[in-house]
Amino acid sequence: MKSALFIRSSFSYFWYFGLLGLIIPFLPLFLDGKGFTSIEIGEILAIVTATKIIGPTLWAVLADKTGKQLGVIRLGAFLACAFFTILFWLNNYWPIVFCLATFSLFWTAILPQLEVMTLNSIRRSAKIYARIRLWGSIGFIFFAVLTGEVIEQFTPNAFTYVGFIILLGLFLSTLLIKQSKIKKSQIVKTSSIGKKIINTSFVMFFMAGILLQLSFGPYYSFFALYLMDLQYPGFAVGILISLGVIAEITIFIYAGKIFKHFSIKSMLTFSLLVTFLRWFLMGHFADILVVMVLTQLLHAASFGLYHSASILFLQQHFDPSQQNRGQAIYIGGVYGIGGALGAYLAGVLWMDGSGSVQAFDIAMVAAFVGAVFTLFIKIKS
Repeated sequence: MKSALFIRSSFSYFWYFGLLGLIIPFLPLFLDGKGFTSIEIGEILAIVTATKIIGPTLWAVLADKTGKQLGVIRLGAFLACAFFTILFWLNNYWPIVFCLATFSLFWTAILPQLEVMTLNSIRRSAKIYARIRLWGSIGFIFFAVLTGEVIEQFTPNAFTYVGFIILLGLFLSTLLIKQSKIKKSQIVKTSSIGKKIINTSFVMFFMAGILLQLSFGPYYSFFALYLMDLQYPGFAVGILISLGVIAEITIFIYAGKIFKHFSIKSMLTFSLLVTFLRWFLMGHFADILVVMVLTQLLHAASFGLYHSASILFLQQHFDPSQQNRGQAIYIGGVYGIGGALGAYLAGVLWMDGSGSVQAFDIAMVAAFVGAVFTLFIKIKS
């Protein structure tokens, strides 16, 4: 791979995941600074998350029909930046809901097409992809730490300034990348996916995934606010969030070796039980720094290991001609529905911080029930 192509692709990943490093921890803090209650914050995050149910599929259909993935990426990046910028002038509930939901809908256009283009340009080299994707993780860590410090030094309104800079950088980076020419491959007849969707093992797997994402509701919605309320400094918030990303990267590196010794089913169950422990510790001992460091390192299992096992399950469960549809159904359902439900319930339970322990206890129960569901999964050897 030419160095110029590597640098251009890496820039796009840096900015894209840098925005995640801003939004996941600090969007709730921004909304709190606007005076919204925890219920309103939960509702807004649920609506924004729900765009993941339909957004990626709509943009993928457009990209497939036109064959212009780069055009979809640039359009998504430009309009996401445009709608995000409107936040500078908004303070009321419904205008902010509309602005964030529209921004998110356009933002969902970027990553799926970027992934396809990147993999095609590097001829699906896992080693090169890992190096490019690493810059995404660097972007996440950099902006998570930076934003925590900036917000502490100024106000939560600094969120919009940092977000605008990141989105502008993302859009400009898309102007540098090029779409490689792809040879027309042999058309593969698609087979019916209905029986695979209603299969008991897939249903159990799907429900476990929804419950896992639901359990992440308090963490994704209020983690930064939670730490701020416990008097953690801004830079510490960013570092703790970054620890989770580092743990995630580490498990991705060694996942291949792990699955040589342990089954997919056992790793799904193990990850959910670790998540059960994680939410218990986070809900009851968050004022102890060492415990918080441990809970963030457990993100390796809660997200990294579970995600790796999930991808392997989907690859085994669906036929080659069903893979894209199977992935879309799983991701849209689990991350869209599960994430939206988790955000909404977290908002109802949080009660501006006084219900934090209860929220994490419910998350703990959801993770445990998810682990029980995985016991009924049967995986082909």
